[in-house]
Formats: sequence, structure tokens, C-alpha cells
Amino acid sequence: MRKHISIAEWERVATREVTSGDVTLRVYDHGEGRPGRPPVVLCHGFPELAFSWRHQLFALAEAGYRVLVPDMRGYGGSSRPADVDAYDILSLCGDLAAILDDVGADDAVFVGHDWGANVVWQMALAHPERVRAVAGMSVPVSRRAPAPPLPILRERLGDDFYMVWFQEPGVADEALRRDVRRTLVTKEIYSARWAARTELEEGELTPPPWLDADELDYYVDTFEATGFSGGLNYYRNLDRNWALTEHLAERRVTQPSLFVTGSKDPVAQFMPAKDLDRMLTDRRGTLVIDGAGHWIQQQRPDEVNAALLEFLSEVG
Repeated sequence: MRKHISIAEWERVATREVTSGDVTLRVYDHGEGRPGRPPVVLCHGFPELAFSWRHQLFALAEAGYRVLVPDMRGYGGSSRPADVDAYDILSLCGDLAAILDDVGADDAVFVGHDWGANVVWQMALAHPERVRAVAGMSVPVSRRAPAPPLPILRERLGDDFYMVWFQEPGVADEALRRDVRRTLVTKEIYSARWAARTELEEGELTPPPWLDADELDYYVDTFEATGFSGGLNYYRNLDRNWALTEHLAERRVTQPSLFVTGSKDPVAQFMPAKDLDRMLTDRRGTLVIDGAGHWIQQQRPDEVNAALLEFLSEVG
């Protein structure tokens, strides 16, 4: 059963400031770790925070792992560069390498959700020597697109598809920040049509059952202070990432790997997990949690924790 993690408990977790180039990352650091075990680095997605891993941080630390959870570049207590180019995938992987350097670790097990999944998959390709094992949630690894992805997305899914709509700096930024609570609890996929609707529908501001009022307040307070531009800039580097990673095109993820998703995750509709066999040469499992949606590590923490602990017992 999901244990409520109080805000006070979360705020008592030790943090460290990690320098990565011109960026400073706030990294939550919990658990002593047992000799011979690599640290576990948990990477969140959009629009989330290190706080999104609260259930996993405590559970993995109690099981004897040192857990490092950054507010990713552009989020929360980490730096939020104004330059869109500061959010390319190689810079994000560099942030993860900087975390390992800061704690004196040669490598780690990396776990990512949503955009964090994309980052850890790429980390395994770009810096294989720093990745003991890798687990992605909700966003599967995929082979390199035959051409820059944005024109493909625009042609297949239209200008109002959220990844395309996000491209114009300032537009989605203002729309998402206008009512942060609505942005965080909406059941719709972000779009210009969603942003243009001014009247709230019945129950639109009701949080999902797995998010308590104080947890939602924590997110709302943080994003009201930071805005969403940092996270949106990840999407604004899609074509640039494609160009920057050409040298990785023939690589495969050779480390032990795991993919976890929910049976009701809408991401599967436009990012199917069809390349897992091709891209993951040592896949230890694929877990589809029945009835779970996109925010899987918060919605179904018990199943996620059990899967991670089993995976860690095999690879760590």
C-alpha cells in the first residue's frame, strides 16, 4: 500500500549542489549504500521534479542503496538557463556524469521516467562506461529517426500536437503558467485548443487519487515560482538532439535494462515500444502495470518499487 510521504520528511532529505559546466543541480542524496553496490540515480520528466520519486527514494534507501535524485536542469532548485540550446541531450547526459563525479562514483544504475527515460537511454549510449544498468519508464528507447523528428511529428500529428505546439518560445510557457494547478492536474494533453478554453470543466481542478493535497501544493508552489520554460526547452531541442547524436546511431544499449509502463499510458499511442528488441541487447524484462497511466512511479509505487528492487538485485 502506498505510504504517504510528508513534505516535512521530504524536506529533511539531504541535498548537495553539483556543478555541471555553467549549471548547478540540486540533488537529493539519501541512503548509505552497501559496499559494492552502485548508486541509483533517478531522473524525472515533464512537468515533474525530484519530488516525483519520493516513494522510490525512501524505499530504495531502506533496501540498502544510495539514491541520488536531481531536480533536472531547468527545474525546481536547479539552474534554469535562458538559452534554449542549453537543454540539448548531450548537456543533460553531462549533468548525470557530473553527479557521479561529485560523489566519486565510477558508474551508477540510472532510472528515468518520461523525459528522464529519454535522458537515461541516451546516457547508456553516450557514456556506456558510466552506466551499470538502466531502466526507463513510460518512454521506450527507440532507434534513430530517418530525418529530424519535428517535421515528421507535424506531418503525422498536426500543429496542435503538444510537442509541436511547445516549439514557439513563450507561447506554451505563458499558457501553462496561467493556471499552474490546472496545468498539473488536467487529464487532457496540452495543446493550443486546451490553452484557449477559458471555462473550467466540472472537476477539472480535482487532483488524481494518488496525489494528496499537500503533494499537489508542493508542485504548484514550485512551478508558480519557476514556470515551465526549462522543461519546455527540452522539447525545443528535438531536432538539434537528432543532429548532435548522429555519432551514436549504430550503438545499442548493452547494459542490463528494464522497461516499465502502464497499460493506460497515452504515450504508447504515438511512441510504441517496437524497438526494444533491437535496441536493448540485455533486456531483463518489460513490465506493463495493468490499469496504470503515465505518472506510474507515483500512481503505482508498490509495483514500481518491487520491479526496481528485483532489477537492482540482479545487476547491482
